Amino acid sequence: MSSTMRAVGYRRSLPASDPQSLIDLEVAVPDVGPRDLLVRVEAVSVNPVDTKVRRSGDPTGARILGFDAAGVVERVGADVGLFAPGDEVYYAGSIARPGTDAQWHAVHENLVGRKPSTLSFAEAAALPLTTITAWETLFEKFAVPRGGSGTLLVVGAAGGVGSMLIQLAAALTDLRLIGTASRPESREWARGLGAHEVVDHHGDLADAVRAVAPEGVDYIFSPYSVGNVGAYADLLRVGGHVAAIDEPAGLDTLPLKRKSGTWHWEGMFAKALNAPEDASQHALLDEVADLVDAGMLRSTVTTLLEPINAESLREAHARVESGSTIGKVVIAGWR
Repeated sequence: MSSTMRAVGYRRSLPASDPQSLIDLEVAVPDVGPRDLLVRVEAVSVNPVDTKVRRSGDPTGARILGFDAAGVVERVGADVGLFAPGDEVYYAGSIARPGTDAQWHAVHENLVGRKPSTLSFAEAAALPLTTITAWETLFEKFAVPRGGSGTLLVVGAAGGVGSMLIQLAAALTDLRLIGTASRPESREWARGLGAHEVVDHHGDLADAVRAVAPEGVDYIFSPYSVGNVGAYADLLRVGGHVAAIDEPAGLDTLPLKRKSGTWHWEGMFAKALNAPEDASQHALLDEVADLVDAGMLRSTVTTLLEPINAESLREAHARVESGSTIGKVVIAGWR
């Protein structure tokens, strides 16, 4: 193996349309720690967090982005016990380490799962970050039991996380699933994944949801919280739950008090940053791989770009920033 590798990163915070917003780099192959895997990256996907970090300011030196990957374990640290060289894996990594937009990537084994054997690397790379976010929302924040009932409202049901949340809830619970989507193709996508009802989230959200669920909802997933807290408080049943993944400054959640509602923040990097010995993300990715291989879940890739380079990643960032992406954008292959 060479001591250097190709990667894609950025030095300046620029619009995705600028040729310098993401650039091709030649950098050192990362060292592996005692619990790290060195993964040969075969495919990556772009999430909103990639674009948010790129736009947040100039880094010190060049920063490599990328939080989803699928690939093959090339080397393992001295204390690794979950994987061996040659294993095919998928994972979302840590926001505190260099990203996956590189030929080789170092990642703690507790964050990694077995790649579903029925999926290609590109299909698998669409899943980790959104799957972890959806799983932790459903089973940790909402604490819905397997086979549990109630009504779940998924705002942005055709997005990356919404697509996985609907699938997981349809496969593992008896929840009634209401999604929101504004375009016919988005609504069709959400229904195809298992949503029982899909309403338009433009206009009056509370009225749209009440039209199909006059009794209200027990759980709300919120990727877009600004301007929606009042509607959530209206729709939520007493003792209900909202889980948000955005970061609105100064958000006022007090309207939920009259329903004794609980507001959760779901941050899938929290365990990597604060509890490195927690192996729950490894376990859930392995279980999801089993569900995929059993035909109960499917990949959410809708756009595949090739190869992995700055040009492809700039296009992927632009697509994600447009806000109109259905499912996930994946970039695969080095050449």
